[in-house]
Parts: sequence; C-alpha cells; structure tokens
Amino acid sequence: MIAPEILQRSTAAQAGRHWRKPALMHREFGRVESRWKQDGTRVTAVDVAISENIFRELGAQFPDDQFFSEESDQQGAPRRRTARFAWVLDPIDGTNNYALGLPNCAIALALLEHGQPVYGVIYDLAGRQLIHGGPGMGVQCGGRQTRVRTGPLDAQSLIGFHSPYDKRHAPHAAVLAEHYKLRGLGSSTLHLAYVAAGLIDGVVDHNVKVWDIAAAVPLVVAAGGQVDFITPTPFPMEQFDLGMERIFYVAGSPAVCTQLRAALSLP
Repeated sequence: MIAPEILQRSTAAQAGRHWRKPALMHREFGRVESRWKQDGTRVTAVDVAISENIFRELGAQFPDDQFFSEESDQQGAPRRRTARFAWVLDPIDGTNNYALGLPNCAIALALLEHGQPVYGVIYDLAGRQLIHGGPGMGVQCGGRQTRVRTGPLDAQSLIGFHSPYDKRHAPHAAVLAEHYKLRGLGSSTLHLAYVAAGLIDGVVDHNVKVWDIAAAVPLVVAAGGQVDFITPTPFPMEQFDLGMERIFYVAGSPAVCTQLRAALSLP
C-alpha cells in the first residue's frame, strides 16, 4: 500500500509544468555558456534556472518538505536531512554533454521518505520522454510500462560504464569489454534509468554522487532490478554533502548483478 502522501507528491512531480514544456532546456541546448566549478564539473545558467523553477513549484505545494540540489549551496557546509520528505535534484545530469551539444543528458528529480528514494522522475533530453515511477507504482518510459532485462548476460549484452575518476578502477573497462558491449553516455542518471526502461542490461559505475542516482534507483527497484553498492550505501540519506565521496555500484536484474560482481571479482 503506497502512502497517500507519496502518491500526492509523485502525482505533483510528474505533472509539473517543467516536464510538459522544458522549453528553456531545449532552447539553450548546445548554446548556453558554461563555467567550471571547484570540483571540476561544468555548470550553466540553465542548471540553476531549472533548479529554481522546479523547487519553486514543489515548494509552494509542499512547504514542509526539504529541497536539495547539486546547484544549491555551492560554498555551503553539508546540510542535514530532517524532514520526512525530501527532494533531491540534479537539474542537468550530463552538463558537459549539454553544453557541448550532445543530447545524452537529463533532468533527474527524486523523492525521498526518511532518506530512502521512493519515487523518481527523469526527463530524457535525447528521447524527449519522461521515465518515472517507484516501488509499488511500476515504471513508465514514454508512456509505456517497462521492466529490467533478465539475464544471463552474453556477448551482445549492453553495459553502461563511465571512465573511472579513480584510475585504479580502469582495468574494469578491459574486463567488461572482453565479455560485453560497453556504452558510455556521459550521464549516470541515464545509464541507470535505461536499465529500468529495459534498454540496456546493466551498469557499472565508480563515479557517482547521490544526486546522480537518487531518481533512478527507485526506478530500477520498481522495474524488478537492484542496485548493489560496493562502497557504503548512500541511503538512507542523512545529509546532503556536495563534497561527499564517490559511489561505486553495479545494477541490473539480480542475475546480472551477480554476473557483474563475479566478472570484476567484487565482494
């Protein structure tokens, strides 16, 4: 039984006008000026505007909730999560792609209850479609119900993979490429969301932070998959920290996760 408070918030999030007509995001695609943040990632005025617009709309409806965005409090200390419901936003996951005119990028909004992600809504710019859902609600991609691909993996299987920030993990690329087909989209959100949508088989990622995956984790779970954290799980999220350590995980169906962990000799 889904709590009515979750249903109310998921309906409001999905119905937001920012999804129906993301005009700003499309208009400035490949044209907007960007700058580099202290952590070496890009940010644009569109990131900031999307963050402000979404939180303004949701904040008016749910004033007691907390709101956390990758583009908020850039110089601030970690913020504690104290409310039952909190929203975590990555206004553009794949900002580097977006600024350069590569369409693999997404808006990713997550609803957390007591720090656990229970609903996600993602706008996929390349596909011009919404991917949304959560446990007990199923997952829809472009209006159709989806499920994760079931294993076993074979030579034709597609695995999402990012070039590791920590180059000690670089040998994983060779291991995976020997057995499967790798896809590096430049958007951690889309890698994980595409697992939930049944478009790719699994993901191995060493680079993410909580805002990169919070919206997609409930999608994978709702679609019959799982996310196995190799580093400590970030959930329940007790604080929002822009300086947090990077997260390492594998994801897919239970069988896919078992195969990926075995291939990479992970515990």
